[in-house]
Amino acid sequence: MTDVRYSAFAREARGVSPAYEALARGVAGDAELIALIDRLPEARRQPNLLFGSVRLLGGPVDSWAGFRAFVVERWDAVALQMRARITQTNEAGRCAVLLPVLASLPQPLALLEVGASAGLCLYPDRYSYRYGPYVLGDGVPVLDCVSDLLPSRLPDVVWRAGIDLNPLDVRSPADLAWLDALIWPEHEHRRTRLRAAAAVAAADPPLLVRGDLVEALPSLAARAPAGATLVVFHTSVLYLVPPEPRAAFVSLVRSLPGHWISNEAPDVLPPATPVGAPPDGHHNLLALDGRPIAWTRGHGQGMTAVRG
Repeated sequence: MTDVRYSAFAREARGVSPAYEALARGVAGDAELIALIDRLPEARRQPNLLFGSVRLLGGPVDSWAGFRAFVVERWDAVALQMRARITQTNEAGRCAVLLPVLASLPQPLALLEVGASAGLCLYPDRYSYRYGPYVLGDGVPVLDCVSDLLPSRLPDVVWRAGIDLNPLDVRSPADLAWLDALIWPEHEHRRTRLRAAAAVAAADPPLLVRGDLVEALPSLAARAPAGATLVVFHTSVLYLVPPEPRAAFVSLVRSLPGHWISNEAPDVLPPATPVGAPPDGHHNLLALDGRPIAWTRGHGQGMTAVRG
């Protein structure tokens, strides 16, 4: 079903990354490339992992012919990267869709991100935001979002921590290069944003724990300071987790004190999915404690409140 996965990614990239839409469609229809990719473990066949690995190796992603030739000729090197790495897109822009929910919770907050990568989404209080004419904060980067939900304030964050199978450190040039390689080709504004957010994290590194999301969560959550509202959150992470541990995580996070914010594709956490998803492109579903709040764009560039 690898061809189906790449076809689905092409639809997700439509209108967002013409280069990746074209490459994903090309891969989906190419039996030779599909056969190569299918040699990898199922969890290592993701489009973002393939495209990011090619970019990290200096391969072309601006033409199908050049990309295909590079992958075939350099397959051993590409496969080595895909086996060694995981998709860890760390998009600080997603803080713009988390902010209205974070601002509504009892302050101060203790943030715990599952699938934190380098932890760039753990600084919603340090960035600034532009929701059309409404501007909040004076930090950098400035995160733009088209939204009909507006936060009333920046959150008061007193503790920030994360869990990841392979935590990244923005102070490491190699880790920063991988984060850069995962950004889609046309998105220079996201590269600029990555550098600005990385500078924030480098100046005050978060507590990042290497481990499994189920096994590591209880002990790390217990380290949150008393008197702060614990908020466990994740964005575009659980689709990478098989159904059984995903269900175990949901059961666990519901048992913890505080709140749980999820921002995932709508089929990842059924049956809470409401009707009425926006028709234009791929959307995630933002939920608080399992209750749907808003439809969100994948990189935090827009959100629409759930109606009904």
